[in-house]
Amino acid sequence: MTDRLEAIELLVPPSLEADHEHRVAIFDLLEENSFSLAEGPPGPYRLRLGLQDQVLAFEVDPPSGGTKDIRISLGPLAQVAKDYGSLCESYEAAVRSLPPAQIEALDTARRDLHDEAARQLRDRLGDRIVMDGRTAKRLFTLVCVMERSG
Repeated sequence: MTDRLEAIELLVPPSLEADHEHRVAIFDLLEENSFSLAEGPPGPYRLRLGLQDQVLAFEVDPPSGGTKDIRISLGPLAQVAKDYGSLCESYEAAVRSLPPAQIEALDTARRDLHDEAARQLRDRLGDRIVMDGRTAKRLFTLVCVMERSG
């Protein structure tokens, strides 16, 4: 299949705390993803993902050459990334000390926010990059990793 990512590199190195999450997200993305340029050559693509000054950069290399540089303001995703990070921390703390019902409630809230963030990311990129929901969720995870590391 050509509408996919074959390699991913973060331009913001992950912190030690986020390194495992970064590796898992990239592994999962490379195992299964649906990603293509809305207008451009077919893949498979190599992606460099960066975050600087609240601008999210997608540097997409198709096999035919000619990097497509796509940048979007992190905008509302910045707050969602912070909220998601806080929920993840609360969930991790809850696993150590709270009853299952409270852990489940936090996990549901975390998953719902992750789904909403993925939808927002897809909407923001929809006219330039086409991806499925699972790919968007994993890319959002990488955005969160960079946000915490930067």
